Amino acid sequence: MNFASKQTAVQPARPACLPWPREIVDQNGWLALAESLAKGERELLSLWGESSCVHMAVLEPREPPLRIVTLECPEGAFPSVGRVHPPASRLERAIHDLFGLKPEDASDRRAWLDHGRWGVRHPCAAPQEINTDRDRYEFLPTEGEPLHQIPVGPVHAGIIEPGHFRFSANGETVVRLEERLGFVHKGIDQLMNGASIERAAQVAARVSGDSTVAYSLAFAQAVEAAFDVSVPPRALYLRALMAELERLANHFGDIGAICNDAAFSLMQAHCNLVRERILRESASAFGHRLMMDRIAPGGTVVDLKQESATALYAMIEWIELMTPRLIALFGDTTSLQDRTVGTGFVSEALAKQYACGGYVGRASGRAFDARKAIGYAPYPQLAFAIGASQEGDVDARVWVRFDEVKASLQLVKQILGEAPTGPIIAAWALPDDWTREGAALVEGFRGDIFCWLRIRADGVVQRCHLRDPSWFQWPLLEAAIKNNIVADFPLCNKSFNCSYSGHDL
Repeated sequence: MNFASKQTAVQPARPACLPWPREIVDQNGWLALAESLAKGERELLSLWGESSCVHMAVLEPREPPLRIVTLECPEGAFPSVGRVHPPASRLERAIHDLFGLKPEDASDRRAWLDHGRWGVRHPCAAPQEINTDRDRYEFLPTEGEPLHQIPVGPVHAGIIEPGHFRFSANGETVVRLEERLGFVHKGIDQLMNGASIERAAQVAARVSGDSTVAYSLAFAQAVEAAFDVSVPPRALYLRALMAELERLANHFGDIGAICNDAAFSLMQAHCNLVRERILRESASAFGHRLMMDRIAPGGTVVDLKQESATALYAMIEWIELMTPRLIALFGDTTSLQDRTVGTGFVSEALAKQYACGGYVGRASGRAFDARKAIGYAPYPQLAFAIGASQEGDVDARVWVRFDEVKASLQLVKQILGEAPTGPIIAAWALPDDWTREGAALVEGFRGDIFCWLRIRADGVVQRCHLRDPSWFQWPLLEAAIKNNIVADFPLCNKSFNCSYSGHDL
């Protein structure tokens, strides 16, 4: 069904959203867009709510690459997108938990983020006080004589965020995995509401600590789009430098941790050595190991000194010597390959249906990278290739990470060699005439991070929605572990390395 043929009464919304206009559609237009998602004509980017409306962002197969639509919900309900397009289901459940808007005809009406411990229902709309320690959660039923269930979490061994995993198994073989998340919900929507731009930027930087640079960049780009701010060229390069250092540190950490879960701790020791040097050089260059709060709307808050640039370049040369050795160590260790090859398979069809980004999507044939697809500065001026595979297993996800390491090493060298001189932050002021909206899509180390926001004329954030790539990766972990043994779950889980905090918001 053609979306345009069923859409009626489409008109530009006010205020206008930049750089991608937001449209208001009626229920027919909303349903037609949902049907186009189900047919694979478009890909779902995000779905979020407000007190009286819902919004949807989709990736288009043509220019402009991104489209945002809004459906008013005067009766407190909206047609379910998840009914025909499963990737939308958990987002719809979160909308109902936070705003009370009901997805009509939804296939799953269970609460998602709300565990009954907040003391209120629908805290972002009209809060209703409740008195309960927690809600009972009904896991999906399993039937069959030899089946048994294994509950894991939400508290795990070691330093890790909480999440519950319910395995249904036949002996050691996993028949079904069902996840329950939301244990680290922080109320990001409410913390953003009414915050100044400066305060909101700090909140965004703390959504998921290992992606603090990427979240800060997404928020800053959305603000800059809303107010048409021109970022100084040097700041653009410094932002990309921080983003690539963050990517390198996390990829080396992941590669080592995956190998450790396959009982190959030697690889983790080497990778942790590389990761630690990246973090220390980042702290020396930008004043913070994770480079938190170094990016601000309009540019960056710290410049890169020449001695720091020289140290970073020396570090990159050292990593370039280390990387081939690590690749050989991984690829030539047959006992390690026995654990990773063929384990945790995700099909190309599922990766595309869920618009799965990052190394999870790219390892299963979905070659999407916001640095190229959106082409935000300075990446169009830089040469790099993204990792790609169609094998879809744990092994492929490691090799894609290695490919991304190689690309980031080349990017850092180009940035250090080509970064222009000049100011690092733009001088801009809030206009006092109207409310503004902006959106951005940037590539974090896990995948694409989406940000949409509305800012009042007085500079107060009225609404900000942030979507972590883990929203579309967590469901695929359930598919990846099916028909594998229970003991391979830590390996599969780490090969995804989804964010609990980024998802739970």
